[in-house]
Amino acid sequence: MRIAVIDGQGGGIGKAIVEKLRQVFGKEVEIIALGTNALATALMLKSGADEGATGENAIVFNASRVDVIMGTIGIIAANAMLGELTPMMAKAIAESPARKILIPLNRCNIKVVGTKNEPVPYYIDDGMEFVKSFMKGE
Repeated sequence: MRIAVIDGQGGGIGKAIVEKLRQVFGKEVEIIALGTNALATALMLKSGADEGATGENAIVFNASRVDVIMGTIGIIAANAMLGELTPMMAKAIAESPARKILIPLNRCNIKVVGTKNEPVPYYIDDGMEFVKSFMKGE
């Protein structure tokens, strides 16, 4: 299974997702770090991603070539992350046939109704459960 982790700005959330994926699944999954900037990509690679690429073309190119995409909900919103996430990136991610597992980080003027204001690690753990279910075909 190929999982793309998409992050930008400082890359801290992507780093946490990659670390948790490695902890839970080991080498059972292939992790591709897709950063909106080089700092985010480098941090995710240091955290255990198998491969990494940076920028709009890398995200657009790889979005349809993975089974799962993980990141914050902002990755499907044009101009999120202080403008780092371009409209082309958001479109490619949203239209990808990959299963999207999104962390409901209430930034980018997006509020997901029905979610509790939990710490990010809680949502990352919850995301791992979705990956497990997806791998089992559920």
